[in-house]
Amino acid sequence: MTAALGSGTVAFGTKAETLERLAPRLASGRVLPLLHVSVAEWRRRPEAVVGSVLAQPWGGVPLIVRSSAQGEDGAAKSMAGRFTSVPGVRAQDGLAGAVDMVIASYGTPFEGAHRVLVQPMLQDVVLSGVAFTREPGSGAPYLVVNAHRGTDTAAVTGGAGADLLTHYAHRSHTPAEPWLAALRRLADELEELLGTAALDIEFAFVEGDEVPVLLQVRPLAMAASPLDAEEHRRHLSLIADKVRQGNRPHPYLHGPRTVYGVMPDWNPAEIIGVRPRPLALSLYRALVTDAIWAYQRHNYGYHNLRSFPLMVSFHGLPYVDVRVSFNSFLPADIGGALGDRLVSHYIDRLIAAPALHDKVEFEIVFSCYTFDLPQRLARLAEAGFAQDDRDRLADSLRRLTNRIIGHDTGLWRGDAAKLEELERRRAAILAADLDPLARVYWLLEDCKRYGTLPFAGLARAGFIANQTLKSLVAVGVLSNEDVARFMAGVDTVSGRMAGDFAGLSRPAFLERYGHLRPGTYDILSPRYDEAPDRYFSWDAEPAPPREHPRFALTLEQMRRINALLAEHGLEHDVVGLFDFLEAAIRGREHSKFVFTRSLSDALSLLGALGAEHGFSLDDMSYADAALVTELYAGSADVRATLAGSIAAGRARHDLTRSLVLPPLIADADVVWDFALPPTDPNFVTHGRACGPVATPDSADLSGAIVMIRNADPGFDWIFSHGIAGFVTAYGGVNSHMAIRAAELGLPAVVGAGEALFARWSAARVLELDAGNRQVKVLQ
Repeated sequence: MTAALGSGTVAFGTKAETLERLAPRLASGRVLPLLHVSVAEWRRRPEAVVGSVLAQPWGGVPLIVRSSAQGEDGAAKSMAGRFTSVPGVRAQDGLAGAVDMVIASYGTPFEGAHRVLVQPMLQDVVLSGVAFTREPGSGAPYLVVNAHRGTDTAAVTGGAGADLLTHYAHRSHTPAEPWLAALRRLADELEELLGTAALDIEFAFVEGDEVPVLLQVRPLAMAASPLDAEEHRRHLSLIADKVRQGNRPHPYLHGPRTVYGVMPDWNPAEIIGVRPRPLALSLYRALVTDAIWAYQRHNYGYHNLRSFPLMVSFHGLPYVDVRVSFNSFLPADIGGALGDRLVSHYIDRLIAAPALHDKVEFEIVFSCYTFDLPQRLARLAEAGFAQDDRDRLADSLRRLTNRIIGHDTGLWRGDAAKLEELERRRAAILAADLDPLARVYWLLEDCKRYGTLPFAGLARAGFIANQTLKSLVAVGVLSNEDVARFMAGVDTVSGRMAGDFAGLSRPAFLERYGHLRPGTYDILSPRYDEAPDRYFSWDAEPAPPREHPRFALTLEQMRRINALLAEHGLEHDVVGLFDFLEAAIRGREHSKFVFTRSLSDALSLLGALGAEHGFSLDDMSYADAALVTELYAGSADVRATLAGSIAAGRARHDLTRSLVLPPLIADADVVWDFALPPTDPNFVTHGRACGPVATPDSADLSGAIVMIRNADPGFDWIFSHGIAGFVTAYGGVNSHMAIRAAELGLPAVVGAGEALFARWSAARVLELDAGNRQVKVLQ
């Protein structure tokens, strides 16, 4: 789908014809000299064509021979990367062979009408890339740029660059960087000349020249019609206003400003995704981030933030208010000027090192006492905190940690007991003579009080346990191998599940684990017992149980740990400490296993309620969880209430899908103009797919998620094999493979980076949810 902007004054032709027509008209860019010839003419008189090239002023320099096929850059499909281009050609001895190579890539249909384009190779390239004048998945009015600094002009289109820049600039604002502003001017002029609001532009900048070189332009094939730019601008303005308001001082918060992030603290990007459907978003808010998180954190001895929601929604995009989060990690007895300075320091450090946004408690915030805390507090000395300040914080964290982990006073013990009550209440609700709506209401209410509330506490205890183990490595008492052996010996749900899959019958296994969903809050994510064959290979020989070396402390290690406990004032002996470490790590996982049973049952009952009134699971995913209380506490018409909530949620989510924001928002300006971090994968289309993991060498690609290291156009053949989606380690949203995915409506992740690519490649089955920017390992 393409967008008409007006009549335009330049008509699209082949690649060569379009560039030739634009060359004398462009004021904000330039086109390299060119010569093009039809295949038929080349067949008749190849020597004359070579002579014509040699006669050009540029005929003696290195050349590039490029494809210019009929329909190659059409409005319906681009054929991006399908045909051959040959760089670095010398006219006298290599031109004929290069032209023949390009022609051979066309195949036989319409061969004579195709053309071949010859241009001088561009020299002294400092930056090159591809720009879309619309976000292709939604039609939103962004200038979306993938660029590569260096001489390789194929790094972006070929998907082989490991250091691509990805930049978004809303069309209503001029980008701050000069080269982007120049590219914006070129894009605006091309839209006007070509009469099209959605373009795919290849460009380059050369050393000493601020004017971009236009290498190619074609219509951008999109999955949706372009959105109204002014209406879109209005919604972004509301988000920018909210960011500005959040950056004001607040009388109940330490620190003068905030940052919004998708990964800190309760990590919405991982749990529900960056574009969750309204039901998942509203459930996560109700069960965790509106109140439960703060209630439990205060119970554990931290500041009281009970009236502050942790997560905000920017038109459906979930972000953690980092100032609120960092305040909640202050011990309750740390306030005043020291509290202000600590929160300000934490936020400044995050802004200076945004790559730490998914590890703030490990690298930025001091939230518990560990054996290496005195050494880690040296960072505060470098930031100007006096010794008295550091001692006061250390003493406070020691008291708080003792209160959490203490043998007799440990708060986590009471939380573990609440889970048993949740299981009893769940059984009573499901056995009672209640209507489905009442069951959903009470399952969710109990899930808050007896499920996510204790889970929040046990997760805090589990975090302290992990930090304690790491600190024992840091001070030289344990090795990393010791910690690995200890962790392997902890009896966790995931460990038991692997053994039970091998040892239990299928019905017994699903009875125990069938409530689990890869997407805990997502009604569209089937439970194990709803789609068992999707998740498990029942006929495959079970993997033999893995043997782990037994963990045991030496007498010397026990002596040193007892000495450390006494030295640091932690109220445990070595046996009690390791009992806590094991119980806390096991309890965190067990508590999630238990509370998700109630949540999963509630989602299934909601799905059945929707089906009873004519709504699919997809429909129900757009509803707001608040309707459960509204219907339970009132006499409203169920079908009408569901229909209204679904319609409103669908409209809101349509807008959500069109918005792109950076993973960390420090000020309102980045709402309009920002670069994505290099490690942020590019998700193409808004599709969703699930399938076995395969490589291009696999025997059967049908229905598979194919893992390709580079977004190389040479892998175009995989699209003929009925694949479900694909993932590349490198590449950007403007690479050839990304363009093909967008054209085919195929969900894809382009440029996942080495770490994610390796992790997903090791899986057996993946679910790729491009619209929600999530990849889930199912097996």
